[in-house]
Amino acid sequence: MSKRMSGIFAMTLLAACALPALAADSRDGQSTSTQVNRSALEWSDLTANERARAEVWGLSATEWGRYRSLIEGIRGSISPGTISPIEVLGIHARDDAERRRYAEQWAVMMREDAERILAFQRAYDQAGRLLYPGESLIDVARLPDRAEGEQALLATDRVLLFALPDCAACDAILSRLLARLDRVAGVDVYLVGVAAGDEGAIRDWATARGIQPEWVRTRRVTLNFEGGALQRLAPGQSELPYLMRRRGEAVTPLPRAAL
Repeated sequence: MSKRMSGIFAMTLLAACALPALAADSRDGQSTSTQVNRSALEWSDLTANERARAEVWGLSATEWGRYRSLIEGIRGSISPGTISPIEVLGIHARDDAERRRYAEQWAVMMREDAERILAFQRAYDQAGRLLYPGESLIDVARLPDRAEGEQALLATDRVLLFALPDCAACDAILSRLLARLDRVAGVDVYLVGVAAGDEGAIRDWATARGIQPEWVRTRRVTLNFEGGALQRLAPGQSELPYLMRRRGEAVTPLPRAAL
């Protein structure tokens, strides 16, 4: 074969080999372009407000679209209006991996929010001490006498106290509860904003407020992570401290005057 023919044959062979690669590159480019266009199209289906809310919650356009479909259906009919998109998607997860991913995302967000709440509470308490040194937020002497609310509590009742860890008003109510601990079956304290599992924080809080270990061992006083109990027992209630009474199987709000 002549040198000229050999060169032509080689060039033809290289061109033939290059065609599949060029075709693959073309397909990859078309696939990427299709994905980008599909993503842009999904975002364009959302209103400006929905796009902003999806970004705040860390959700994609597809996830927000699914949340919107769910909340417009049975989930929106039976859940409170304050339920978050993460909770909706987690409740309706399509497999264990998806459920775990939303659960972890929600746990991180709730932990961060609890830290913000506690940071503001500490700043508020510090501001109160600075602006009103030596003054108590609540004048305990002006609270109604125990006798006025004596019938509101029986010896078989338990009192539930929902409180913040660093809260003067909560401490004042707790003091009144502990003072009459021998007149009720027990006191169940639920600390709001304490990370689940942080038993050291609860022990330190209890020790600082004179709660005796013996009371805890005999369950005259129980120390609990709030973990959403307040919303389950009193939906919509957010003002703290908050009191409830457990009488048998019934749990009802308890006026502070009952103490």
